[in-house]
This record gives sequence, C-alpha cells and structure tokens, in this order.
Amino acid sequence: MDLIIDPSGERTAAVYRALRAAIVDGRVPPGFRLPATRVLAGDLGISRGSVAGAYERLIAEGFLTARVGAGTFVSGSGTVPRARRPAADPLRPRAGWALTPASMSGEVPAPRYDFRTGIPDARLFPFDTWRRLVGAELRLGANGPGTYAGPAGHPGLRAAIARHLGVARSVRTTADEVVVTNGTQHALDLIARVLLRPGDVVAVEEPGYPPARRLFTALGVRVAGVPVDAEGLVVADLPDRARLVYVTPSHQFPLGRTMSLARRQELLAWAGTRPVAIVEDDYDSEFRFSARPLEPLCTLDRAGRVLYVGTFSKTMLPALRLGFVLVPPGVRPAVLAARQLSDVHGQTAVQAALARFIEDGLFARHVRKAGRAYADRHARVTAALERIPELEVLPSNAGLHMTALFEGSARVAAAARRQGVFVEDLTHYTGERSVAGGLVVGFGAVDPDRIEEGLSVLARLIA
Repeated sequence: MDLIIDPSGERTAAVYRALRAAIVDGRVPPGFRLPATRVLAGDLGISRGSVAGAYERLIAEGFLTARVGAGTFVSGSGTVPRARRPAADPLRPRAGWALTPASMSGEVPAPRYDFRTGIPDARLFPFDTWRRLVGAELRLGANGPGTYAGPAGHPGLRAAIARHLGVARSVRTTADEVVVTNGTQHALDLIARVLLRPGDVVAVEEPGYPPARRLFTALGVRVAGVPVDAEGLVVADLPDRARLVYVTPSHQFPLGRTMSLARRQELLAWAGTRPVAIVEDDYDSEFRFSARPLEPLCTLDRAGRVLYVGTFSKTMLPALRLGFVLVPPGVRPAVLAARQLSDVHGQTAVQAALARFIEDGLFARHVRKAGRAYADRHARVTAALERIPELEVLPSNAGLHMTALFEGSARVAAAARRQGVFVEDLTHYTGERSVAGGLVVGFGAVDPDRIEEGLSVLARLIA
C-alpha cells in the first residue's frame, strides 16, 4: 500500500498518522490485511521498528487486530469512504451538462412488466459462442495486444460490416468507408464535432430521439425540431439554415413509421441545393415483420450528403458498445482524427470477435432467431393494444417498440409504473414543439409470458 508520510518528523508518529487517517477515511476497509512490517518499511524507506511501533499503537487503540500466524488486519465496522472536499468548489460546468433520467440505464431496476424501449432480450444471445470468440482473440499472438490500433477500427470488422450491409440492407459500401464506434451516440458525437460549429442549426425529428438532441445541445449547437407525419420528416418545414439533419427513416423513433420513398427523394433533393449533411440512423431495422424495407437514404444519395449510422446494441447487446458510421471520403480524415483524439481506438479483441461472428454466419443466425421471437411479441403487443378502444395504435413493421396515441398518456404512464408496468410517455420525446400524447411500448426485454398480463393492467388504468 502507498502511504504519504512526512520525512522531516518522527517516523513512527508519521506512519501512525498516515495509517490512522486511511482507516478513518475508509480508504482501507475493515478486514484489510496490512503489509508485513518489513515490507512496508522497505516501501517507505524507513526502519522496521518505526512501522512496528505505529502498528502497536493502532492495535492498542483498537484500529488494528493482530492474528498470530495470519498478519495484521483493520478491525471494527469501518467508515464510509469520504470524497475529497475542498473548502470551496471553484469549478462549474458549462450549461447543458447534466445527467437526465434514462429508462435504458442499467441503474434502473428491471420492472415486473418491462416495456422499456431500445433494450433487446439478452436471453436470446449466444453467450457461450461469444465467450469462445472473444477468448480466442485475447491471446498474445492475436491482434497485437501490446500495441495501439488504428482509429477506424479492426480491418476485418470493417470489411465484415461492409459485406453485411451489402447483403442485408442493399448498401453499396467498402471497408474504407466504415468507421467502428462505441455505439450510435459515439458516432453522432464524432460527426457533430467535425461538421458543426457552435451556433449552427441542426434539424431533428419531433418527436425524436432525446439523446441525440441533448448531445447536439451540449456541443453548443442550435436544435430545431421538425414535425413528422405519416410519410416521415416534413421536408417543407426544415429550416433553411440547417447544417445537419438527423433522421430515422427506416423505423422512425419513437412513432415507428417508415419514411416513404417520395419523402426520401424530397429530402435528398432539398439537401442537394444546400451545404448540409444528413445523418441516417438505422438503429433496429434488422428486425422486420412484414413489408420489405425501402432503400436507405445512403443508397439513394448521389451527392455524398448522407452519413449512415448503425449499431449492434439492438441486434446483440448494449453492453458490447459497438456501432459504426459510413463516412464519405471528404470527411473521413477529420472523423478519424476526432476518434484518435477522443479515445484512440476501441476494444480490438471484441471487434475482431465480432468480425468472426459475422463472417462465420453466426450473426445472421442470431438475427433470424431473435427476429422470430420479436415478431411473436410484436403481434401479441399489437393485438393487446388494439383491444384498448381509447388507443390509436400506429402502424409499425419493424424494430423493438411501437406507439399508440392517447391524450392522457402522462398520467397513465406514471400510474402504470407504480404498478410495475413500465411504458413511456410520448411527450418525453419532444423538445420545444408540442405533440399529441401517446404511449411508447417496447417489447424487446419483456418476458413474453407477461405481455398480456402487463397490458391488461395498462388497459384498466386507461379505462
């Protein structure tokens, strides 16, 4: 253990004061075994007698207990560790940096009827296979574990992602365009840092994804909410000064609608006459339950305006923190520089394991298995919600959640949580614009056997 002692004073007293302070502050907990007197004396560069004298005094005062043949231990019930508190706190964060309640946080206990959004069912994930793949990559001869990697990500994973997108989403891309990130939020942060300046205008969907709005705001960007109708983002309402448009066209979050082909073409035509970037967040469209997906914006784009963002948090596990962004050539050097400055690179072994997971067909197999399970839940949730006459259930053919309009959503959502039913109020997904009330119901994490029971509780509350 490290002790800071005053070398100018009497050594025994100095060791005594340092040890006593560590015990009282809770920095060494009850039951902690102290180093032998000879070892600690060597570490401090003082005589063994000085350390032994300090131990004896602390034993006499009850702070330590000596056990013959075992050693010297901290005794008593101990104290709670105390944070360092200066007399005055001179530091203040810039406005906009504050934690907000997050329904997806691991700090929130899972409710009995778990209809939270954005959470996949971990029970469907092949943990044994994944552990084997990661273990194979965490060895001395694999992936240069003693060196730093490139900021773009593991080359094999970038190539695997490019091939997967070509097959699964008809996206024409190469490994050179792929930058591996720690999820969607990380990708948005990198994009905003290299494309936007404080005061620039970013257009987001209203209602839309709150973490994206909060990220842009925290970076000093002006956020403008743009309404969403049955065809998607209303292009006619986009502000002329927008420098970036953030959209979720494949499965609008949280309404669940799909942007029509005509509206996609209108958006691209609008962007083609302005110095603006479009960020296409395709966060969970791997899970589709009826209609085939439309072509992504990045495939329709001919002017290089679209940055396509994807994540493995919904298809695999949020804990893996793996995502990607397809970056046009002109922006790529800046994005890589931003990634290198922020965290250098991601977890190479985990990225290499995911590359194997994709290339060996295990990812596609997992998505098919999980997709069948989610399709069943989607059908059961849809049927249960449609039996509640007060709700207007919005059509949704993909993803892990759906939305039903209902004006009394705020009161009902709060009452439902008190009874263990976690559904979300649609108004929480808005900024400065007011939208109709509604309930957002996720079905990724819920126990299938509790769907009808949980939604029957919701129905009683609405009635």
